[in-house]
This record gives sequence, C-alpha cells and structure tokens, in this order.
Amino acid sequence: YLLDINRNFLAHDYYTDIITFGLSEKGEPVTAEIYISTDRVKENATQLGIPFKEEMLRVIFHGALHLCGYKDKKKSEIAQMRERENHYLKAFAKLK
Repeated sequence: YLLDINRNFLAHDYYTDIITFGLSEKGEPVTAEIYISTDRVKENATQLGIPFKEEMLRVIFHGALHLCGYKDKKKSEIAQMRERENHYLKAFAKLK
C-alpha cells in the first residue's frame, strides 16, 4: 500500500516505513496524514536488533519532525534528523 502511495504521489519507486503529507497552511495548526508500514517497521527493528515499539516510536517522531520542517536528503540533514529522533526517544522514555 505504501509503495503505491510512494509511486503515485512522490514518484519514488521504493518501499518505505513512513510517508508524511503536511496539509496545513503556514501559521495554522498542524494537520497531516501519516502512513506507516508496520511490516517495514518490524523488518527495520529486526535488522537493527531493537524492539518493535522503539522503532515504531522513532518512525512516528520522524514523521512529526518532517511536519516541523526537518528534512533528510543530505547527510547533514540525516544526522540532524537522527539527533532529534534520539532526543525525543529519550524524552519519551523518561515519561514512563
């Protein structure tokens, strides 16, 4: 399902774990559609040797960060995105 969305709306011919569409206008409350492939998240978690829940949270934070304006095309952007994901994963863990 996500592959079709990726092809039809983003012209990307590959599988992904999340697709985020920001729908709000600048200065308005955030409105979005976020599509997550739980199969892909499970595969990622297995490959990374981490719990599914941790990877799912990372993916959710990743989508939210895109809505906040973060990008992940360049190496520097990817590094910043990972740093922010880790920041929010740690903050979330402290809430438990």
